[in-house]
Formats: sequence, structure tokens, C-alpha cells
Amino acid sequence: MASLTDYFNRNQYQPTYFLGDRVEGKWNGIPFIGTVANDGHVYVGKGPQVSIFVDLPIQYDGKIYKIITVKHEDIKPRK
Repeated sequence: MASLTDYFNRNQYQPTYFLGDRVEGKWNGIPFIGTVANDGHVYVGKGPQVSIFVDLPIQYDGKIYKIITVKHEDIKPRK
């Protein structure tokens, strides 16, 4: 009988980025650099997303964001 760990490793989303990974990309057309907080698949219709602590706050539509959520295609690892 397989364990729950084996089941989840085979059948569930496996993250690409891990806590503390440095990334860069664009969010709503605004370039950013930040640190990964979470990489997960929470909503079935949206697909996997990455939560990021941005280094500098981003002002967008009159609000200031310190944590953003982006799709994998919008970011890349920082060298």
C-alpha cells in the first residue's frame, strides 16, 4: 500500500520555485525584482501561481503592493 506522500508526489502539483528564490519579471507591465513566498496551485481554473515579496513597493491604480501574485510565464530566476 502506497503512503500519502507517494500519492501526492505522483498526482499533485510540484512547485518550480521555493521559499527564498530570487526572481524578476513584469507584473501588469511593471518590472520588479523580489523573493518567492509561495509557489502553488490553489485555484483550479487559474493554474499555478507564485506569490512574491517585491523588493520595492509597486504603486498600481492608486494602491501600493508589497506582495504580488504572478503566473510562471511572467517571471524568471534572478542570476
